[in-house]
Amino acid sequence: MSKKPTSAYVHIPFCTQICYYCDFSKVFIKNQPVDAYLEKLIQEFHQYDIKKLRTLYIGGGTPTAITAEQLAYLLSQLEANLDLETLEEFTIEANPGDLTPDKIEVLKHSALNRVSLGVQTFDDKELKRIGRSHTEAQIYESLAALKEADFDNISIDLIYALPGQTMEQVRTNVAKALALDIPHMSLYSLILEQHTVFMNRMRRGRLSLPTEDLEAEMFNYIIAELEKNGFEHYEISNFSKPGFESQHNLVYWDNAEYYGVGAGASGYLDGVRYRNCGPIQHYLRAVEETGHARLHEEHLTRQEQMEEEIFLGLRKKTGLSITRFEEKFAEDFQLRYGSIVQELVRNGLLQVTGDQLRMTKRGLFLGDTVAEKFILDE
Repeated sequence: MSKKPTSAYVHIPFCTQICYYCDFSKVFIKNQPVDAYLEKLIQEFHQYDIKKLRTLYIGGGTPTAITAEQLAYLLSQLEANLDLETLEEFTIEANPGDLTPDKIEVLKHSALNRVSLGVQTFDDKELKRIGRSHTEAQIYESLAALKEADFDNISIDLIYALPGQTMEQVRTNVAKALALDIPHMSLYSLILEQHTVFMNRMRRGRLSLPTEDLEAEMFNYIIAELEKNGFEHYEISNFSKPGFESQHNLVYWDNAEYYGVGAGASGYLDGVRYRNCGPIQHYLRAVEETGHARLHEEHLTRQEQMEEEIFLGLRKKTGLSITRFEEKFAEDFQLRYGSIVQELVRNGLLQVTGDQLRMTKRGLFLGDTVAEKFILDE
């Protein structure tokens, strides 16, 4: 019997507004069967017979787009059979402006102990330009209300390299983020995804993005500034004060297994990566008929598992433990990947320190290029 995962991701696909850059599984909340969805979500969660978790993460969409009553139902049902003693980190994603006093009250009376706030930028004009519905003022209001409710483990998301964004705007954003006095930040460069407003604009030649050089300058500035202020750059896009790393996200980067529950959610169980169907009605019907909604299942070959271990491990500042890799796969790392490592070290993209293989600063910026080198033809 394989060991049960100790992490779960729960997906709430509803949003009050669809952002121009987002390709996650989500729908506009108006006229959606939210109650029926939450009921089926809980049914799917319970069919895995989950009793002990170390991390639980509610993402979206926008989990805080639902009403306070619906939120209370969701949290109490998720907690119902859980041993809360073992639950170290319980996170919910939230949007500034959605966090009404009654919703914060619900969060406060649950086992939640971490909130991830989708800030994206502090500039009101930029917020409008990327399709966000909140304002800079609402960011500060939401944070003040969360701190007032005794939430101290708060993270924010910021996006840089936005259309038309200047270095000056990035400096301002970073300064405002640091002034919030919170222990965790995720900073992502804008990636153009298929089927988004931004991708369509780009195709019509109506999107002016920063050059790669300017993006690299932004990336280096962010790292230097945050490190100067006591944040550790512990993963390509993530920064934390000591002890506040996202335990849930480390599960992904450690290539560990986890439950994925909800429409469009992904999970990893018994060596199988799966994805649930996305459209709400399909999801409701699938759970009704089978108890789960797994649509796409991928049985990873040993080779694929090794590749994942490497490129997920290299995302972390601590890098990949060669010993751990060899124990897990009973494989001589040097024999298999030695020449690739040598080439990447020569090109200044990787460094080897004792047992750890990690990216250099330049390697982190070109992360995908480095990871691709490890994909060997079978």
